[in-house]
Amino acid sequence: MASTVSLSNTIGFCHTKHHHNIVKLNYTSNILQINTFSRRKIGYDDHICFRLYCLSGPRKENNQKSDYDATSKDSGSKNRNEVPQNADFHRHYSRKEKKPFPVPIVELRRAARERIKKMKDEPRRKPMPAPKNGLLVKNLIPEAYDVYNARITLINNLKKLLKVVPVHACGWCSEIHVGPVGHPFKSCKGTQSNIRKGIHEWTNAHVEDILIPIDAFHLYDRLGKRITHEQRFSIPRIPAVVELCIQAGVKIREFPTKRRRKPIIRIGKKEFVDADESELPDEVPDNPTQPLIAEIPDSDIVAPVNKEEVVHLAEETLQAWEQMRKGTKRLMRMYHVRVCGYCPEIHVGPSGHKAQNCGAHKHQQRNGQHGWQSAVLDDLIPPRFVWHVPDVNGPPLERELKNFYGQAPAVVEMCIQAGAALPEQYKSTMRLDVGIPSTLREAEMVV
Repeated sequence: MASTVSLSNTIGFCHTKHHHNIVKLNYTSNILQINTFSRRKIGYDDHICFRLYCLSGPRKENNQKSDYDATSKDSGSKNRNEVPQNADFHRHYSRKEKKPFPVPIVELRRAARERIKKMKDEPRRKPMPAPKNGLLVKNLIPEAYDVYNARITLINNLKKLLKVVPVHACGWCSEIHVGPVGHPFKSCKGTQSNIRKGIHEWTNAHVEDILIPIDAFHLYDRLGKRITHEQRFSIPRIPAVVELCIQAGVKIREFPTKRRRKPIIRIGKKEFVDADESELPDEVPDNPTQPLIAEIPDSDIVAPVNKEEVVHLAEETLQAWEQMRKGTKRLMRMYHVRVCGYCPEIHVGPSGHKAQNCGAHKHQQRNGQHGWQSAVLDDLIPPRFVWHVPDVNGPPLERELKNFYGQAPAVVEMCIQAGAALPEQYKSTMRLDVGIPSTLREAEMVV
């Protein structure tokens, strides 16, 4: 006997890499297949558990082709959507585990062999492009100023948002939570966490808890000799993003750097001399392309008054966050940034420094030396993922429903709770389309 099912309150299953989550369905869902896999009898009612396969999106007409029909013709074609519907959380590497290379070693070796083959037919004395020849990339100088000002704007706005958006930090570990109360998950790995059974002890968070400070050595000459172990205390350390902006063209009086007006002259593989600049006219100090924004002291921070100011501040903060990350990624394509594969040490320059201050796992075997490799954007600006609160004014997060909650960067979560619009690229990890069970009994029925 056939039976019909109403989709008004139906819940389907969404499969990800590590979880099977329930998803809300409606009349616009395109049903592909329904499989019945178990039958349960609860009390006097007979419940049938089924798995329903569907495609999200508006219903197609008869003369229109659906996404499933278009992709089924070519099984080897990739998904055209740049942002997936659901994605796995950001992976946390163990202290004993080395970071993977951005490009696998096999691909690097293959590219090196191809580069050597091309160099056989080319002249040996080939002029080097900027910034390898010591000059600046002129079209990236305004970008460097934008990144520097976006970072200062982000810090100033976060100080103001902290007065209206509650952010909690654990007093024993580095975990933070954005919301009225801290989350109840037993994930603390700090000191004496076994005594507290992994429960966090929440305190008020600061800007440094949201934006992790990543410092690097300031180089007067980025093409000069590498920093030795004896020079590690005599050279100042500044934020790595600021050092990247300085090397890209930002002028700061407190941190002078060498600016060449002529390309360097290579006399060996790793040796070079500066070109003679005495015949050039005296350099006239020009005004910066953009004025530099100053950081506001904590005593001068004024909280927004009404709801409109909070929403405007959140939108401006989210825009500064995106501008800083996108601009930094463009700068890193031309100016090399290195990261240690074992610890979070960052060095902005062609090659890493020689300071033996790595304290990661088995650093005694390396005599404290760093294992330098190419850095990615998350090494320079860690996103700092936190649990997403679906409803700030609703009930708090429950420990038993941990698998149904999503995650987002701390800056993005603060701006969303303050009223800003959610960017598209963060929806995949926030699991906005995953239905959260109202009771624990409903959650146990999810396979």
